[in-house]
Amino acid sequence: MIIIPAIDIKGGRCVRLYQGRMDKETVYSENPVEAAGRWEDMGAEMLHVVDLDGAVCGRPVNLDVIKDIISSVKLNVQIGGGIRDLEIAKHYLSIGAYRVVLGTAVVNNLEFVNNMCNACPDQIVVSLDAKDGMIAVKGWTEVTGTDAIEMAKTFEGIGISAIVFTDIKRDGTLTGPNIESIKKLVSNVNIPVIASGGISGINDIRALLNIKNPGIAGVIVGKALYSGAIDLGEAITFTK
Repeated sequence: MIIIPAIDIKGGRCVRLYQGRMDKETVYSENPVEAAGRWEDMGAEMLHVVDLDGAVCGRPVNLDVIKDIISSVKLNVQIGGGIRDLEIAKHYLSIGAYRVVLGTAVVNNLEFVNNMCNACPDQIVVSLDAKDGMIAVKGWTEVTGTDAIEMAKTFEGIGISAIVFTDIKRDGTLTGPNIESIKKLVSNVNIPVIASGGISGINDIRALLNIKNPGIAGVIVGKALYSGAIDLGEAITFTK
């Protein structure tokens, strides 16, 4: 299980949201490129970069900043937010993104995901963002009636590299991840899962490791890193 620092971009700045709410942001850096370099220097293997404005608008908004991040580090960078068609996905991959993350575009559109996997083999990640077990879309501004685990099952066997699973009630709250929901997901699907949302300290990393399921490929950490609640180097050492 690898530790993946999050870089969420809104208005060109590195921010963290509270429970995914665009009106409840904390700015941690005016320069996301510098933040990326800091996490690289501390030993990160991958970055999870999200265009928050793009997630709401349905198209890339902070493309120039993301391009600068990709070109400034030697890490694997997976990009999400506003990727709603193949052209956008291929553009991110062409400028050096390691993988692209599909969110809203995947809801009830298995054909779209399948086509994306065929066009970009081993480079497609699906983000399942849930509130009370139900999928949330459009930058988490709408909650659907679709069960997250049932949707995850539909993606088996089509070439998805990983599922990023976020409990949006926990995201940005430092209240700990939803361990039971994560356990349930990894026990029901055969796709690698990257846990996200609520990581508050090293004990949360320990709790995820204690699940002892090889399906947990990584954990995305945001606010806990920026606030200093988790030291990235220590967390990486802990997971070795």
